[in-house]
Amino acid sequence: MKKAGFMRISQKKTMQKKDGTGIARVAFVFICFLSAGVGLLWQLYRIQVRDHTLWSDQAKKQRLSTFDLKAERGEIFLHDNGEPYPLAVNREYMAAYVVPREVQDAKEVARELSIILGKDESEILLKLSDPTDPFEMIKRRLSDDEVGRIRALSLKGVSLLPEKYRYYPAGSLASHVVGFAGLGEQGGAGGYGVEASFDSELKGKPARVHEERDAGGRWISLSNSRSDVPDHGDILTLTIDRVIQHETEKVVQEYREKHGADSVTALVMDPITGKILAMANAPDFDPNKYAETEDYGLFLNPAVSSTYEPGSIMKPIAMAIGIDEKKVSPTTEYVDTGSVTESGYTVKNSEGKVYGRSTMTKVLEDSINTGMIFVERLVGHKIFAERLRRFGFGEKTGVRLPAESGGDLHNLNDFRIGIQFYTAAYGQGITVTPLQMVSAYAALANGGVLMRPQIAESIGHADGQVEMIQPEEIRRVISKETSEAIGHMLRSVVVNGHGKRADVPGYEVVGKTGTAQVAKTDGGGYEEGKTIGSFAGYAPRENPRFVVLIKVDNPKDVQWAESSAAPAFSQLMRFLLEYARIEPTEPL
Repeated sequence: MKKAGFMRISQKKTMQKKDGTGIARVAFVFICFLSAGVGLLWQLYRIQVRDHTLWSDQAKKQRLSTFDLKAERGEIFLHDNGEPYPLAVNREYMAAYVVPREVQDAKEVARELSIILGKDESEILLKLSDPTDPFEMIKRRLSDDEVGRIRALSLKGVSLLPEKYRYYPAGSLASHVVGFAGLGEQGGAGGYGVEASFDSELKGKPARVHEERDAGGRWISLSNSRSDVPDHGDILTLTIDRVIQHETEKVVQEYREKHGADSVTALVMDPITGKILAMANAPDFDPNKYAETEDYGLFLNPAVSSTYEPGSIMKPIAMAIGIDEKKVSPTTEYVDTGSVTESGYTVKNSEGKVYGRSTMTKVLEDSINTGMIFVERLVGHKIFAERLRRFGFGEKTGVRLPAESGGDLHNLNDFRIGIQFYTAAYGQGITVTPLQMVSAYAALANGGVLMRPQIAESIGHADGQVEMIQPEEIRRVISKETSEAIGHMLRSVVVNGHGKRADVPGYEVVGKTGTAQVAKTDGGGYEEGKTIGSFAGYAPRENPRFVVLIKVDNPKDVQWAESSAAPAFSQLMRFLLEYARIEPTEPL
């Protein structure tokens, strides 16, 4: 009995022991579930509260797709008798695109589009291969025929989208000024001309188009997409006058053909404001067909990018420096012996002529090289170089046009080499741009102030505000008295000197011819038989309205500027004076 009792007690203890182990196991399991629950709650808190924004953004990325919808590019206008004339506008074309998820028979769609659009069938089929792709462009700038045939087929998943493209209604008019903007495939960025230099104002700000999946994970069609509103580009109005530009281009084309010249450049500027009224070059190009042009060099604007040795049209600038420094006057006399020798070099007058005793006015009339050396010696090398730079030579004008050159005055850095300064006084051994030269002549005309060349008149913003661009005075370069004296001397050049063929009966036209040698590109010296003929001047003398420069590169039938550039100047200046209805001041 005791044993049995003992056994019962022992079993009870064993059972108690087993019950304790079970409780521990239950507790362990409970703790595990509790920990898991806490962990789950923490994860839910982290996802839904702490990291809500992060996970929300990731979810959006999985169901959203975005792409840019181009802003409408700002248009460009010229002046035309007080009215805006469109130079660069936007024309609407249709583009064909596909929504792959909506296409029922990809092979059939690819085949049909290939036939209509002239595109490779396999290329189209590749674009249709991804059903998660919400948008694929097939072809832009469709013809009316292509649009009609696509619409007639009514292919599911194939749609048309209107797009704006650049169009130049005047064709090649002012092509070097305007440049061009790329097509849709190239993003519509400005290339060359004001399309490039004002690209930031013209391009506007694109909108973001948001494509979205529906509850079933399917892409919603583009037609149901949502987008922001694009900020359209600014409207640009240039200083160019359409009528003047047209006539200037007519003149440069005529004289290029007449003389078989490599090229001809002409500029017309308002001397008081620095506004460019015309800028023309021949040859030119049609910006609507720029992609067909094989020679990309044709896109560069020679008026601002090409440098050349100006020849004798530099002489009035050098003479103005001498007068302003009070070293000479129009009546100062000089005895010409026909040549000047310096550092082993001998400089002669054109055709080896000897003029004897001459006034400074006569030096300009007869374009005497040695007379200009006389003036430069009196001024001194250092001051002469400084004064040339004050006229803007050797630096960019700051006109808002791309690829501007600053010319080259490096020959005038060493004051010990006198011959470099002597040749510079009559326009050889240094280089300038046509724009620099016409700006310098504007300073001679307007009383002695160098103005910033201006190509843009105003910028019209999307909010309706119009920002007028004001003329900018750079600095005074000569006194009013010097300006007046040079005007009388240059009038004498036209009446009595080599500028006779530049005159316009009834008006006081002033100016100077220049026939320059062409420097070799592959070494020292000058090209045999090649010249550049220029004429720069203004009118009327007492109240100048127009400054004009004509530059004729390598005319084949004449040697001197008085036979090429001077007549072209006369023809253009006559038109300008009549166009502006300026009354004659001299007997006809």
